Amino acid sequence: MKRLFLLEDDLSLINGLSFALKKQGYEVTVARTSLEAEGLWADGEYHLAILDVSLPDGSGFDFCRKIRRTSKIPVMFLTAADEETDIIMGLDIGGDDYITKPFKLAVFLSRINALLRRSDNFNSQAAMQSADLSDTAVTELNSGGISVRLLKGEVYKNGQLLNLTASEYKLLCLFLENPGRILSPEQILGKLWDCNESYVDNNSLTVYIRRLRTKIEDNPGQPKRIVTVRGMGYKWNTAD
Repeated sequence: MKRLFLLEDDLSLINGLSFALKKQGYEVTVARTSLEAEGLWADGEYHLAILDVSLPDGSGFDFCRKIRRTSKIPVMFLTAADEETDIIMGLDIGGDDYITKPFKLAVFLSRINALLRRSDNFNSQAAMQSADLSDTAVTELNSGGISVRLLKGEVYKNGQLLNLTASEYKLLCLFLENPGRILSPEQILGKLWDCNESYVDNNSLTVYIRRLRTKIEDNPGQPKRIVTVRGMGYKWNTAD
């Protein structure tokens, strides 16, 4: 059974979401304040976190940052904060999805399922890579000072360990597995999300690309590794 962590202060919404999620077969742990969330988070292991932004004693953004210090589980923001700057902030600090209120329950549940499928696929691939220890197995990807150790799911830049989310890790691996090849937005989205997932658009992909660039590029404003090919997509540049 998947365990979900819900940080939300609206009691009526809590009741409705808890009922819907439990009906889907999920176990739900609820916190209504940042302080309560810290205690519950420390006491349990979860597969996905759903965070409101505006809380009585803090911000869901701050709690997301705490999660990202120790965990790569999917994080979804569910909030009335619908300004573009809020959405960009949520994705930039490590969120995997951002839903604004009001919302349709069916869409919310579909996106929960999609995030968990992506997480399961990531974990399954990591397990398969760890199980395959033959001499011919590819265990490391290297390019331009970036090293991905597939068996451990770790990424290093010039020997320094980077803290990447699961989505950022998959995106980087996709580029390193296709060096010098132009990847269209549709190809990238099809690899990172389910092919029938209709809720992730090119604007979201742009945020993910920018977020990854801030971690691997020397100058994210003038990227030399993940370059944009105007009108076509993106590619991993292998030339110095």
